[in-house]
Amino acid sequence: EDNIGNVDFVQYDFATLNDATGEFSINNRLGEGGSGVVYKGTLASGQEVAIKRLFSIDGYGLREFMVEAAGLVATFQHKNLVKVLGFCSEDKEKLLVYEFIPNKSLDYFLYDPIKRELLLWETRYKIITGIARGLQYLHKESRITIVHRDMKISNILLDVRMNPKIANFGWVEKHGISSRIDETRRYMAPEYFLTGVYSEKSDVYSFGIIILEIVSGQSYTLFYEPSENENLPILAWRLWNQGSTTKLIDPILYENCSDIEVTRCIHIGILCVQENVEHRPTMAEVLLMLTGSIDLPEPKGLLCQPNYREFDISLAEESEDVPNQLTTKSTSTRLEVDQDMYPL
Repeated sequence: EDNIGNVDFVQYDFATLNDATGEFSINNRLGEGGSGVVYKGTLASGQEVAIKRLFSIDGYGLREFMVEAAGLVATFQHKNLVKVLGFCSEDKEKLLVYEFIPNKSLDYFLYDPIKRELLLWETRYKIITGIARGLQYLHKESRITIVHRDMKISNILLDVRMNPKIANFGWVEKHGISSRIDETRRYMAPEYFLTGVYSEKSDVYSFGIIILEIVSGQSYTLFYEPSENENLPILAWRLWNQGSTTKLIDPILYENCSDIEVTRCIHIGILCVQENVEHRPTMAEVLLMLTGSIDLPEPKGLLCQPNYREFDISLAEESEDVPNQLTTKSTSTRLEVDQDMYPL
């Protein structure tokens, strides 16, 4: 039984969504990824929504789409995940409708020197803990286990109260889109880059990079020192060993942050980016660490493989002219940035 009737979601007609987006006007376009193009829409009621117009998938009928859309609605219900509101399926058109998140993504604030001043420590800590709760839900609390595989700053959307909502998760691999590895390389765990193996602990690694970026207020790419094979996690590890982790903190935070909380977050970030998968905490453990409910173990090391260092250096060279943005190029494993902020 697919139990579609037990799921509370809306089936929209295509004309409604066409009108809502101004006939899918380029002015309403929010982004494009491996599964489709996302548009901002305004329904007749005045409600703002995000509408994903999916790319054509052969042999994907109305019933199958309804079952999957219903499953998406029923499975992923958490305040720190982008909410699915409904769907549309007419002829070859298949669309998903999501809540619209007005404050854009975290990188919009974090990488802008003016907007970053709005991110006081209380807000940053709330964002960190919210992301952790959302990831823990995907890993252990939803009806099916989901490894996100594309955790990055731009996939964290912020609502009007600056609560984080994780976007770009879901079941794309069911429809042959998994050949696109939707992973921005600076967040990639070393085991995936070197062996192609990905797990919940790989999401934990990406989360660790996100913590370090939130605390420092800077993009990972600003920390490259090619001559020293240094990147953000290696820098954090070096400062940790020197007892100088406060040098990693965004100067904006100096007068309004809790030293204990900030230091704890840096410590957790370092634990999350350890090369040995077994040494990284689970997201359940991360949540306990964030609240101070358990003691934090000492990091065991961050000895990146040479190939991974070479990868970091090549990325630094790519980013030389635009230090706050990531430029990607193809590798032997097809890696592409997915700017699609809403999940299939």
